[in-house]
Amino acid sequence: MQNAETVLGVLRDRGRHGLPCDELYRQMFNPQLFQHAYGRIYSNQGAMTPGACGETADGMSMAKIGSIIGALRSERFRFQPVKRVYIPKKSGKLRPLGLPSWSDKLVGEVIRLLLEAYYEPQFSGRSHGFRPGRGCHTALTEVAVGWSGTTWFVEGDISDCFGSLDHEVLLSILAEKTHDNRFLRLLRNMLQAGYLEEWEWNATLSGAPQGGVASPILSNIYLDRLDKFVETVLVPEYTRGEVRAPSPAYRKVKNAFRRARYHGDVAACRAGIRVIPATGGVTGQGLALIISPIGHRPTAGIGR
Repeated sequence: MQNAETVLGVLRDRGRHGLPCDELYRQMFNPQLFQHAYGRIYSNQGAMTPGACGETADGMSMAKIGSIIGALRSERFRFQPVKRVYIPKKSGKLRPLGLPSWSDKLVGEVIRLLLEAYYEPQFSGRSHGFRPGRGCHTALTEVAVGWSGTTWFVEGDISDCFGSLDHEVLLSILAEKTHDNRFLRLLRNMLQAGYLEEWEWNATLSGAPQGGVASPILSNIYLDRLDKFVETVLVPEYTRGEVRAPSPAYRKVKNAFRRARYHGDVAACRAGIRVIPATGGVTGQGLALIISPIGHRPTAGIGR
């Protein structure tokens, strides 16, 4: 068996060149990948938090890894239902949190390593959430350095992102590049394992477990479609600049601003912020997505 870094390096290279993965499931038989996964999660506080079956990282051994690999090799491995608890949010509401068993966490971390190595090179450069070496600070740095001409930012939030992922859509996205039915069946089993709440089993008809090891990378694979759609369709279609001729309404307000500035009407200049109607030069009706001080070329950016 190849060592873990070699396997992940090959996957990164294939992802970088857009090549498909044909034998991803057989990488789940590599003990070194499990050791690498164990080294990443054993020190986490949640490693000693029991799931529904009470199993924790305590007593981990190579024999345990061999047992998991044996079950995977014969496709007998089944993810256990996660234990659901609720944690408070800043808004005062409660967020559901899934607590998988230790074996499920370990297998989930191996899945995360493989998927992250392959898909990470393909993600948008404007995506910063749940990515290695990226986060809130890198997103703010990009805004401060690269978007200095932007005047307005619009913040949005995807409600219940992890819990709303459509299983069939997610698996179809994965199937486009992952030509390995055994690996896809393993992922389906993980997504549909269900959860225990008050010791009563409930089906998971959509979403990935909040607290699941592989949930962040799965959500990024899902939302990468949104990133690509915004970058390739919405931004070229609706971003205004020197390439597109400004609408008559924009020219009218801009000329009024110039006249006010020429006559020294400071009050009118300072109050000269308008919402420019999206008519003429831009497909569609209604208000434009860009709000800009009059007299400045509108700029816009997108990212998450």
